Amino acid sequence: MKQVIVVNEALKLPRGKLAAQVAHAAVGAFVEADEQAKQAWLNSGMTKIVLKVDNEADLLRLHHLALSQNMPAQLIQDAGRTVVPVGTVTCLGIGPASESDIDELTHDLKLLR
Repeated sequence: MKQVIVVNEALKLPRGKLAAQVAHAAVGAFVEADEQAKQAWLNSGMTKIVLKVDNEADLLRLHHLALSQNMPAQLIQDAGRTVVPVGTVTCLGIGPASESDIDELTHDLKLLR
């Protein structure tokens, strides 16, 4: 079991803002998961991987794919109080779900560094 958070790298968010957005995505996707997936993930160490895409369109495509495969997913749109305008799509949380299911969607994405 694992969870991935995919960041819109085009935004070049400051580290603090990025951390907050990633946290929103992790919690939001967790809330969307069923109880069995939540428990399995909690019991297996809560693996999280942070990946990146080049732009908002890639995040929207990935969100659609995750939902079409009945995976827990949460697209994060910023409230617009600080760095980016209201509604800016910053990141996407997927899972917790099986590693193989998540890898099927995200195998071609790179780690955020």
